[in-house]
Amino acid sequence: MKHLFCLLLSILLFSCNSKEKKTLKNSAENQPKEIRTDLYGSYVGDFAVLERDTSRPSKENEINKINIVIKKITESKVTGQSVVAGNSRPLTGTMTVEGNTVHFTLNEPGDDKNDGVFDFEIKNDTLLVGTWTANNLKKEVTKRKFELTKKEFKYDPNAMLPDQESYIDYQNPKEQQITESESDDPADAKIEEPYMETVYRAASESIVTLNSSTQKLKESDIKNLKKIDLEILRNTIFARHGLTFKTKTVRQFFDSVEWYIPVSDNVNSALTATEKQNIVLLKRFEKYAEDNYDSFGR
Repeated sequence: MKHLFCLLLSILLFSCNSKEKKTLKNSAENQPKEIRTDLYGSYVGDFAVLERDTSRPSKENEINKINIVIKKITESKVTGQSVVAGNSRPLTGTMTVEGNTVHFTLNEPGDDKNDGVFDFEIKNDTLLVGTWTANNLKKEVTKRKFELTKKEFKYDPNAMLPDQESYIDYQNPKEQQITESESDDPADAKIEEPYMETVYRAASESIVTLNSSTQKLKESDIKNLKKIDLEILRNTIFARHGLTFKTKTVRQFFDSVEWYIPVSDNVNSALTATEKQNIVLLKRFEKYAEDNYDSFGR
């Protein structure tokens, strides 16, 4: 009796496995065939204003860095993703081919105030060129243009900000009262009328010499740094992982950097133990750090 029960159980399990395998096979066979997989990947570059309402104050950046990701193409549907200015949005639409021209129309979901429609062509399999039109035509910026290059994202803990650049926070200026005299000799100086000058905070060279991803920072490494230095060192960690930054203050330092590719609006799960420790330390010092302001030409 026991042997008979085992035999029946074995037959039942075999039957279930066979049905499951058949179901999976049929499901795979019924899936739409993917085409033009050579076009899959990330296309990265400038997302520039094409049409703006000039009757109101300018709040949106003239240029942001964007990543358009092509994930899947079938005869009837294209799926992808747009990553820009702190937003990561799914894309769905269609592809048409006419001669050597591959044309896409991809829509963001439409449930966000910044959603719109991407209309573009891919040339030579590596260059994506087109426009984006906002769903909300009452937005400040209703149309943008882009010419993007195909790039593969790869996390590189050794990626550093270019050392030949000046890192000045033009997004948060201050007005400072300046008083000058007509003579260098204090005894003979005649004081002019005070005037206001726009001043900015600037980062020091520490942001291009300290690596906050590979080096476990100590208090002695950062105790004399300015607030802006600490902010940039912390955000460079997230930039290496491809975080898309929401604030213009942060984007101004990374959007022009060649290796920076925004791929996600949350990269916390990818952070290393060293990076997590450094983030905690840097944020603690940011709370009490100060900045020096000076005048810089644009």
